[in-house]
Amino acid sequence: MQQRRPPRSRPPRSGPPQSRDRPKRPSRPAGKPPAPQDDEIRVSGPRAVEALFRRDPDAIRRLYLDHEQASAYGAICQHLATRRRPYAVKDATELAKIAGTLHHGGIVAVTGLRAPRLPGRGEFAAWAERRLPVLVLDGVSNPHNLGALVRSAAFLGIETVVLSDRPEQALPSPAAYRVAEGGMESVELWRPPSLAPFLAELGRRHRLVAASPRGASLAGFKRDQRPVALVLGNEEHGLSPAVARIVPELVAIPGTDRVESLNVSVAAGILMYELLRG
Repeated sequence: MQQRRPPRSRPPRSGPPQSRDRPKRPSRPAGKPPAPQDDEIRVSGPRAVEALFRRDPDAIRRLYLDHEQASAYGAICQHLATRRRPYAVKDATELAKIAGTLHHGGIVAVTGLRAPRLPGRGEFAAWAERRLPVLVLDGVSNPHNLGALVRSAAFLGIETVVLSDRPEQALPSPAAYRVAEGGMESVELWRPPSLAPFLAELGRRHRLVAASPRGASLAGFKRDQRPVALVLGNEEHGLSPAVARIVPELVAIPGTDRVESLNVSVAAGILMYELLRG
């Protein structure tokens, strides 16, 4: 009968003992896209993403598409692949989570946030020399209105948009980019530290005109040699008192008294066409 050998004892392991009760480090589920950083913004919709790619192909850091759009945007995917940047096909539920909205058009790009620039004396002189019209937003708070205004400005060839320092002022956001339909890539956004002194300086070379229900009829507006800076106030409260004291001319769109006023983006489209085009 063969005698069994006693079990061989294992030498003790070096280092701390491994505990089964030690909690595991949480890990991100496989395939979950990273959340946008503070310096990033999500750009949704085919036209907005196409405009971003035309302006700067290397601006796209990550790209997510649904199955329907994957074949249509092969050139963008190929460019990202050459730059070793990720892109992925996602289903509708995942894409909506990434975009933060159901209205993403099947494609979402993550790009660096382009913060509004600070205008200086050089900009005042350059705008006047080129006779550039300027659109000034004094506290427009709805990001959808901001996107619609930028879209109209881009359509009419208005390149310079100034945002106020008011706390309620809408700034570039995923919603604004989506509604602008690519217009954000065609305008330059500026934001001075205080709007009233900025307008006082701008008014030395530009003709300052603000939209107001108390203004003169737009039908009687007469152009002169100066480029126009059109100022639009907050959707509910209008112009801030400091800005109202600076702007010398007020204009109103003639209409009926059935409603008090137009939506700011609709009114802005009419005013930009009449005052800023050309």
